[in-house]
Amino acid sequence: MLQVRHSDSRGKANHGWLDSKHSFSFGHYHDPEHVGFGPLLVINEDQVQGSQGFGTHGHRDMEIISYVLSGALEHKDSMGTGSVLHYGDVQRMSAGTGVRHSEFNHNRDEIVHFLQIWIQPNQIGIPPSYEEKNFAPQSKQGKLALIASDDGRQGSVLIHQNAAIYASIMAEGDSLKHELKDGRLGYVHLIRGAVTVNGVHLKAGDALKLSDEPLVTLNDAEDAELLLFDLPKPA
Repeated sequence: MLQVRHSDSRGKANHGWLDSKHSFSFGHYHDPEHVGFGPLLVINEDQVQGSQGFGTHGHRDMEIISYVLSGALEHKDSMGTGSVLHYGDVQRMSAGTGVRHSEFNHNRDEIVHFLQIWIQPNQIGIPPSYEEKNFAPQSKQGKLALIASDDGRQGSVLIHQNAAIYASIMAEGDSLKHELKDGRLGYVHLIRGAVTVNGVHLKAGDALKLSDEPLVTLNDAEDAELLLFDLPKPA
């Protein structure tokens, strides 16, 4: 089964300093048709104005992944971690028993644009932890590069869930396939450009849910960058 999530149907929240688009129900936005997909609970496309950011706030028992698209995102947390993330950086924070953090854009002249992703973990009450890695554009060009997994294989960040996240940059003529084993869900989020997924044409910001599909096929790309999620079905 295929279900399209069009970009312009996403939830919207514009706070002046933050312009956010929600693929799933989040905060004051609720859509009963889009309340997570398997353990994938949140994909927010956030744009933070210069000299603005998220003040210190807390999380528990959540895998939080940030995928930076442009700008410089400064992160600080109660574990003592501090870093500045740029395009190609993937950050994973396992909130576990509890963590507080802030995210800020110190460049007054440039917007920070990033995806904020939440995945429900398959174990709770773990010690909070942090990890970040850079995935250069060439590592994703014309291939599905594994950026997050349950065992950190292939240089990916480790998440506490039986899930995998792949990133790809596809040019015209590229064609990719990914097998979905029994009991798995697929979710493709198109960041930019255009691509056809299992015969469905997607434009920037669109997504496609795949249930009971043995294969994800990606073709007819036009300057595309995307994320592909391989997820367990709910028990």
